[in-house]
Amino acid sequence: MVVVVRSVPWWGLVSSAVAPVLLVGGWTLAAGLQPGSFDAVAGTISSLAAEGAADRWVMTLALAGTGACHVITGLALRPASPAGRLILMTGGAATVLVAAFPEMAGDGGSLPHTFWSTVAFVALAVWPLAACRRGPFVPALLRPGVCAVAAGVLLGLLVWFGTELIGAGRQLGLAERVLAGAEAVWPLMVVLACRWSQSCAGMRRKSPASADIQGSAC
Repeated sequence: MVVVVRSVPWWGLVSSAVAPVLLVGGWTLAAGLQPGSFDAVAGTISSLAAEGAADRWVMTLALAGTGACHVITGLALRPASPAGRLILMTGGAATVLVAAFPEMAGDGGSLPHTFWSTVAFVALAVWPLAACRRGPFVPALLRPGVCAVAAGVLLGLLVWFGTELIGAGRQLGLAERVLAGAEAVWPLMVVLACRWSQSCAGMRRKSPASADIQGSAC
């Protein structure tokens, strides 16, 4: 029997790996460039890219780059359901728009920034639910049970962030970083799982007997 597993191209692996590096590296560098001591537990990522922030271009470029990487990863993630890929790409595009519409200086809000931030966080939390597939050769992280758990964890982190935001909590920055970091890392994990399945499928086609010996690993 020929096993067909849709492949994730190399550039999808690159984009999914670059996204969390850009995001975490961006907020780390931007925080270090702020005058005085920046409180990463209380201070938000958006405040680092807000009008009037020191070297705001660092966090702005990091957000835009992360969003662009999510769009590219969505295009590359062929083993996933089209609906899930579209939602991931929507989250990425919304992240780019978050960078394009920064918060105002001081405590001033920005309706476009708030709107696109909400779209980005929600889309990047729920896309695993829509990305799942069924079948004996579906990559492990695209199976319904795993996708449901992943989305549940991401939505739980989103609730934590929302609670901190609404209640002006002292861990707002921490909650946002944990949520944003998890949402940036999960696409990479899925891509790695797909690449592993792709490798195993190649082994089955070339040497069924060898694949049977190593079957449990694949």
